[in-house]
Amino acid sequence: MLRDSIKSAQVAAMKEGDKTRLAAIRLILAKIKDRDIELRTGNAPDDDDALVIDVLQKMAKQRRESIQMYKDGGRTELADAEATELAVIEEFLPAQMSEDEVKAAIEAIKAEAGAESIKDMGKVMGLLKSRHGAEMDMGKASALVKASFG
Repeated sequence: MLRDSIKSAQVAAMKEGDKTRLAAIRLILAKIKDRDIELRTGNAPDDDDALVIDVLQKMAKQRRESIQMYKDGGRTELADAEATELAVIEEFLPAQMSEDEVKAAIEAIKAEAGAESIKDMGKVMGLLKSRHGAEMDMGKASALVKASFG
């Protein structure tokens, strides 16, 4: 399970003395624990990897937004720190689909669902998230779905 591989990476980072990587991994584990508490579970739920991937995706999105804001504000040292954390977070995420693969998945789902207009966007997004949510940035996918109806 993904949670176990993150814990193993924490132990490895401790042994290697890699403080920046260790800090990022501890942050990931803290966010996962927060989500467990939020769900009122002390233990991992049945589909634990989905929960962990969701947490990781949100963390990655926050880092990307922070990096952009720091760069816009001329704070490159803070942007670099966020980029380092983002790299660690992305190590644990499943491989992301390319833009062409996302477009192909959108077209396949549109054909399957019989989606013909922007009114069907919600149906397409729901199917896309259920099938490929872990493999793509849903914000970008939403823009691509909208464009596909244009």
